[in-house]
Amino acid sequence: MPEELGKIEKPQASQFTNLRKLYFVPLANIWPKAEKDYTELFEKYWAQVTEQLAGLEQKLGIAKKLYHEFITDGGEEGVKIVGQINSRSAGIINEQLKRGAILEAVEDEAVLHEFMDWSRCLSIGLQSEPALSTVLQAFSEVSKKRNDQLARCIDETLGTEETGVLFMREGHQIQFAQDIQVIYIAPPALDEMKRWLRDQAAAKKEA
Repeated sequence: MPEELGKIEKPQASQFTNLRKLYFVPLANIWPKAEKDYTELFEKYWAQVTEQLAGLEQKLGIAKKLYHEFITDGGEEGVKIVGQINSRSAGIINEQLKRGAILEAVEDEAVLHEFMDWSRCLSIGLQSEPALSTVLQAFSEVSKKRNDQLARCIDETLGTEETGVLFMREGHQIQFAQDIQVIYIAPPALDEMKRWLRDQAAAKKEA
C-alpha cells in the first residue's frame, strides 16, 4: 500500500533498506482559460511536489529512473511527449535528467491506443445497456493489460536498490513488485484542488 507523504511523520531511511523505491507523483492537469483560483492551486501543487520530492531524495535516495504515463518512447523523444502532456511534470523531469536520471518508455503503444479508444467510447455517454456492457468489459480488460505492462516495465528497469519516480494519475490499481516500496507524494494542495473541483461540480449540478 503506498505511503502518503502528507500523512506520515517522517519516513526513516532504515525502513527502505534493501528495497527499491518509487516516488509516486499524482498527475494534476490544467485546461486552457482555467479559473484563476484553480490556476493558483495548480501552481502551488507543483511547487510543493518539487519541494517534497527534493526532500525525499535527500533523505532516501536520488532518483535514477523516471516513468511517466502515456510515454511510449524513452530519451529525448519521450521528453518531448511529456512536454506536450504536462509542462510541470516535464520541468521536473528535465531537472532530473540534468542530474543523470534516465526517462524510460513505460507504455506499450498498441495497448495504450486500445486503452484510449475504449476510454473515448465511455466518455461519449452510451445509451444502450448491451453496448455499455460490452465497452465496460473491454475497458476493464485493457486496463488490466496496461497496468500489468506498466508494472512489468518498472520491475525490469528499476535496478537493485535503485530509486525511481512515477508520474501518473491516481486510481491506477497497479500491482507493483513486492520489493518496490512506493512512496506517495501528497502535498496539501492536492486536497485543495480536489475540493475545488468537487465544489465546482456541485455548483454546476445545482444550477
